[in-house]
Amino acid sequence: MNKTRLLFFTCCTFLFTACQNNQQKEEPANVEEIKLNADIAKSIFSLPTHCLQIEYPNKLGQVIGSDADLKTPKSLRPVFYGCFDWHSSVHGYWSIVKLMKEFPELDTDGAIRKVFNAHITPENVQVEKAFFEDKNNLNFERTYGWAWLFKLQEELHTWEDADAKKWEQALQPLVDLLVQRYMEYLPKLVYPIRAGQHDNSAFGLSLSLDYAKTVNNQNFIKSISENADRLYHQDKNCNLAYEPSGYDFLSPCLEEAFLMSKIMESSAYDAWLKTFMPELYDSSFKLEPAIVKDRTDGKLVHLDGLNYSRAACLKGIALKLPALKHLNQIAHAHVAFSIPNISKQDDYMGTHWLGTFALYALSIK
Repeated sequence: MNKTRLLFFTCCTFLFTACQNNQQKEEPANVEEIKLNADIAKSIFSLPTHCLQIEYPNKLGQVIGSDADLKTPKSLRPVFYGCFDWHSSVHGYWSIVKLMKEFPELDTDGAIRKVFNAHITPENVQVEKAFFEDKNNLNFERTYGWAWLFKLQEELHTWEDADAKKWEQALQPLVDLLVQRYMEYLPKLVYPIRAGQHDNSAFGLSLSLDYAKTVNNQNFIKSISENADRLYHQDKNCNLAYEPSGYDFLSPCLEEAFLMSKIMESSAYDAWLKTFMPELYDSSFKLEPAIVKDRTDGKLVHLDGLNYSRAACLKGIALKLPALKHLNQIAHAHVAFSIPNISKQDDYMGTHWLGTFALYALSIK
């Protein structure tokens, strides 16, 4: 073999070896699934219990109709006034209830029950309901906050506990009002809202459907299912390359895919998903966790929430279609990336709400 040919084969061998090494480096290492345990539960529990009675800072978000509307958060919303804003307070209650059901030792002294008993009373709920009946605020928290209220009520409904039944009964008039309002709203929604934040239609529908199924509200189930099918059934080729926006905490593509998994039979869903997000069927599909550069920025820290909500969706899709079990590994990586930030020592812009999203992701199983 002459020197030229020897040099050629040497170069080829080097390049082939280099390519193999690069491929090996690019293959993600398996990430162990993080499961809800007593330590994680304690960390998450500390976040809403810490802020449930913290009235300020507070983002009210209402429309002011007159001087008479200028009241303190607690005067306006005597149940859900803490944790910075109404919806965060609501899903803070959801987190607490869910964790107390599974880990009753978190409230051995009954301190949280005492707070719940003082807050969730028929009189206080009537004040909250009156706020939603104000002509200037008929659409307040539509549909994100509404959906979290339904999840809270679902959690109470499934808890065989005397206090929980009392709280459920107290909240029911407000829940009934918002269920009716949701059902009136959906036929008017000609186009879905595909935002990566609170207004996202798929996320609200998904949480609300969970509640409707649990309490067996057939009219609500029918309304959600039919309108979700109308809004999303014809969608194709959702492009994750355009996600996320700089302060998303929801993935429009994945939230839609997760919702449709809840309203379609497996075979029909499989056919729909292959058209909607065909890349999910590639066993080498990748999705990197979102990065937060400033945890004191209330908008930028949304991206930690995105990691949790993506994980919930990916796990939910894989539950519906076991052939896509490789999505679980991506979900585990997203949770592992952000869960070290679950601590009261983190900035309040994250702690007042992120625990809920971590818990929701961990609860999909």
